[in-house]
This record gives sequence, structure tokens and C-alpha cells, in this order.
Amino acid sequence: MLRLAARAASALALASALALAVTTPALADPPQPAATDIVGVGAGTTELLFDQFSTDYNASLAAAGDTTSPRLYSWDATGTTAITTKTGATPIVRPDRSGPGILTLNNTTSSAVDFARSTRGPATTDPSTDLFVAMAKDAVSWAAPAGGNAPANLTKAQLLGIYNCEITNWRQIGSSLPDATIVPVLAGHLLVDRLGVDGAAMDSSSFFLGAIGYLPPPYYGGGADRSCVRVVQRGDQGTDPVLHDPNAIVPYSVGRYVGQVYNGRTRPGDDQGVLTVRSLDGNPAVEEPSHRIGYALATSSFAYILYNTVRANEWNTADAHGWALRNIFGVFGWICRSPVAASLVRGYGFLSLANGACGSTRHS
Repeated sequence: MLRLAARAASALALASALALAVTTPALADPPQPAATDIVGVGAGTTELLFDQFSTDYNASLAAAGDTTSPRLYSWDATGTTAITTKTGATPIVRPDRSGPGILTLNNTTSSAVDFARSTRGPATTDPSTDLFVAMAKDAVSWAAPAGGNAPANLTKAQLLGIYNCEITNWRQIGSSLPDATIVPVLAGHLLVDRLGVDGAAMDSSSFFLGAIGYLPPPYYGGGADRSCVRVVQRGDQGTDPVLHDPNAIVPYSVGRYVGQVYNGRTRPGDDQGVLTVRSLDGNPAVEEPSHRIGYALATSSFAYILYNTVRANEWNTADAHGWALRNIFGVFGWICRSPVAASLVRGYGFLSLANGACGSTRHS
């Protein structure tokens, strides 16, 4: 009897936790966090997921009667230019995307920022004091307007030719396609020597360029200056007017697309708009009928791990701050082991990592 009662109580607790994840509204930009709270900035790809993580993690502490543990908060990638990340912190320019988030982490202390949301792993330019903690998996494909001139599939070689401005007309892809000029688009607010870009400027777009084999100036041939490429401010959305062009194509996070289209994880200006995500190298971006990232794409070079970057010395300490970081992000932490967090990862379109992989760490 006692064993049955325990199982029933456990099932009730799990059901309550899952219901909490569905019914509790997400935070967006937080109320002013305390100086001891765990606060993050960075990539827009996972900002909506972290808005909900913050709400549900903090609710789980309250439900357990824990009034002292640091709470979790996350600042969105876009919004007011200046933010005061914690009580008593000096205002900073809001970091937009992975690179600026990691740079902010490295230029501040835990009095301001504790982690950076990142769509990339360690780079040789990162200090060895950074620790990248794995959280989930995503993949990037390309998207185009529904009813436009783009085909259902493009190959890696064709995409490279398009973004090198060597393939400029749909007829170069197939004789049955319209005689129309292709409009390749990237998301990012910085250009270095005409699309000599790196992760400091872009997230999905920069990973996509690397995956198709794009080389920045001066290592390219073909189109002299890649002037055919257009740029929009924000990625993984289809509301920007340039993306309404029937000849536009743009890199797109498949996880974000799944969350937006099938699970309603959107807000004004942050939705798929007119775009539909397309197949790459014959691999469907979205698996049917499960509405998950396509298996073949998720096991290809177009898949990548989503990380949260922390300071190694803080991660390894035995004080309350170190315990809080590990209790949130670690192998046995809330994000990796809570059924609520697992449900949220899937609900926002991403793929969960296996036990032991989620929460694992890498240095640069």
C-alpha cells in the first residue's frame, strides 16, 4: 500500500509540474533580479525558452518552500538598449546574439552576469576561463516565402553558390524554375569587410555559412563582393519586408521554426511570418507527423549544440553561487533532469540531449 501511495504521489507531482510548465506565463525581460540571482544574456535563439525556464524554475523553488536559493533570470537579446542586469549593477548595452553575450560575460563579474546563452561552442578566440555547458540540440536549414519562386530543396553546393553570388537566377538551379533573380538574405547587424562575418554578429546565419563552406574575404572567388546578399536585423523570423520578396531565401533555426509554427511559441515580430522552412540536401527540415527537427538533418553537419557559457572558476566553487549554477545547468541540474524542463525544450522546438550529455562542459 505504501509503495502504491508513493507512486501515486510521484505521479501527481509530475502531472502538477507538467501542468505548471504549460499554464504559467513566461517572463520576457525580468523584474529587477537580486544581486545574488543567476542572470543571463545572449543568443536570441533560446531567449523564449529561457523566459519560460525562469518562470518555472523559480516556481519550483517556491513550491518546495525554498526562499533562499538564487533565482534564475534571462534578459532578451533585443529591447531597450541599456539594461541593469541585477540590483546594484552598472547599466550595460544589451548583448544581442551569442558573441556579444559571451563578450559581456568575460567583461563583467557575477555582480552583473552569470551566464551567456550561446548557439556555438568554444572558439579559439575565447579565453580558457570560459566553460560551455551543453543544454539541447538544434539544426539550421533555409527558408523562403510560401508561394514564392524557391524550390522545395536546395543542396549545400547550391546554397554556397547563392551566397557567393555565383548562382543568381533560379534557372541556374533548374530549367523549370522561374527566370527570376534570387535574393539571398542573412540576419545580423554587423558586416566585416562585406560579409566577412563571424559569430559576433550572427547566430543561425553564421553557423549556416560555416556549414555550407562559406569563406570570408579575401578567400572567395566568383561574385566579386557578394553584393547580392541582403541583411536583416533579426534572424529566425519572417516578418521583415525584405523576406516577403518571392525570391528571398534566409537561414533559419529549425528548432525555432518548430516552436513557432507547431507550438505557438511566438510574440509580435518574432514569428515565421510568410516563410516556410525547406529541405537541405534532400533532408526534410521537419519530421512528419511528429513535428520535430528532421532526423537526417539533426545528425548532419547542419546540427549544433545549444550551450550556456559560464565562468569556470565560479562553476567549480563550493559556495552558494557555484551550487546554484550546477543545480540549474549541470548534469544533475534542473534543466537536464526535470521533466518540466524536458517538456519545455521539446515544446520550444529543440531536441533533448541524453543524460550525461546535457550538462557536460567544454573549454575553448
